[in-house]
Amino acid sequence: MSDAPPELSGSRLTGLTDAVRRQLHSGRLVDYAFMALFVVLLVAAALSSDNFFTQANLTNLARQMVTNGLISLGMLFVILSGGIDLSVGAVVALGGIIAAGLVGDVPLALAVLVALAVGSIAGAVNGVLVARLRLASFIVTLATLSTFRGLVYVYSDTPISPETRSFRSMLGGASIAGVPVPVIILLVCFAIGWLFLNRTVPGRTVTALGGNREAVRLAGFNVGRYETLPYVISGFTSALAGVLVVSRLGIAQPNLGVGYELDGIAATVIGGAVLGGGGGSVGGTLGGVMVLGLIDNLLNLLNVRSYFQQVVKGLIIVVAVLARRAGRHAN
Repeated sequence: MSDAPPELSGSRLTGLTDAVRRQLHSGRLVDYAFMALFVVLLVAAALSSDNFFTQANLTNLARQMVTNGLISLGMLFVILSGGIDLSVGAVVALGGIIAAGLVGDVPLALAVLVALAVGSIAGAVNGVLVARLRLASFIVTLATLSTFRGLVYVYSDTPISPETRSFRSMLGGASIAGVPVPVIILLVCFAIGWLFLNRTVPGRTVTALGGNREAVRLAGFNVGRYETLPYVISGFTSALAGVLVVSRLGIAQPNLGVGYELDGIAATVIGGAVLGGGGGSVGGTLGGVMVLGLIDNLLNLLNVRSYFQQVVKGLIIVVAVLARRAGRHAN
């Protein structure tokens, strides 16, 4: 089924997205609670460590947020459409190791473009399996998580160090007016994501899909196309995250990205995304990324072991989901 003309379907789509937004208003108190949590974390970080507000730590914190920020942005699109993407960590590794492997043989821009294209294709595979074959996104992305990780090891089962210094000097290690280039890229991506979701028909359609897939179909939209699109975006942003993290670290490990899907889901849920679709925002997701990044940084400053950090993240997801559900039921 082809898309209906904007003048025919636009009003129907606006009605659908307005209904979704009305549902989100019920979670405002929870949003305020997480804002208060962010303030409390800032105060706790400042009191617990003299190093927190140093320029070096804040710059490092901003750089570390980039990877999860890009993953979470792509995850938001998928969750809004009613799905989930568990393969993001493997795509991070795939994009990063391909870029690192190619950068010594081709120009930097071409190596990055190939890595992003591979990530987008990986996302398209997920999307087609979910949208066209009507398979559960959880099962599909769990399977492709293993498949894409295997492809990483097929490409190289040993770490790859980029053969050109420009890979780091122009990306992960570069700054403009004191602001790290990866942070600028992250903010630009979030700005584009906000415009896409709030100012374009495809973006509003993705949001409406998670609220009522059948209503979107009856409004005259090609549901399969718009259900595939979020996975392509997720693959693209995950591969971009892989390129940036490898350029920052200076080495591409085949096991890069293990567990990153947990961080992405946690950040989007903290930011107001409704698992199952129909709710979430770009601004909220950015806030979730900042809260989660602040928690990680605080735990690192307190020398808390990484294993306990994983426990904390898992508990955060549970508490956030329960808080969102309680907020909706209370209204």
